[in-house]
Amino acid sequence: MKIVIKRPETPAEIEGSAFVHWQAWRETYPGMVPQRFLEERTRESCVEKAYAYAGERLIAVAEGKVVGFAACGAYRGADAEDAGEIDALYVLRAYQGCGVGRALTDACFLALAEYRRICVWVLRENEKAIGFYEHYGFRRDGAEKTIMLGGPVQGIRMVCKN
Repeated sequence: MKIVIKRPETPAEIEGSAFVHWQAWRETYPGMVPQRFLEERTRESCVEKAYAYAGERLIAVAEGKVVGFAACGAYRGADAEDAGEIDALYVLRAYQGCGVGRALTDACFLALAEYRRICVWVLRENEKAIGFYEHYGFRRDGAEKTIMLGGPVQGIRMVCKN
């Protein structure tokens, strides 16, 4: 399967990334965040966010459709000024294990080449994501935060040298 990583250029590509965002949450987070939060998260809210942050997104296109997306840029926290951040990385379940996540992560590393370190926040209970990032050399650095996603959930920060 050929995977193309690019910036979204058309409304269909931006809205495709929004669908991935919405669907991936529904596929990934049951049991990690309150179910009510997942049920109330609308596709329309994901579309609004996709348009607002389209310039920060990379999309993965395979088989003629958007199957994954990532967002990356400067780290937004005050405690890691020299770091870049992978803010989001989502792949439709049907395309997980096919190299889409790896291709998006590699593209993020290239986009963040000016930074010495790259950070990513992961839900503490998301063992699959933690294992994925560990494959790239990310390690927990001890930083944690409570994230409100329909209720409090714990996030852990993982850091990797670039």
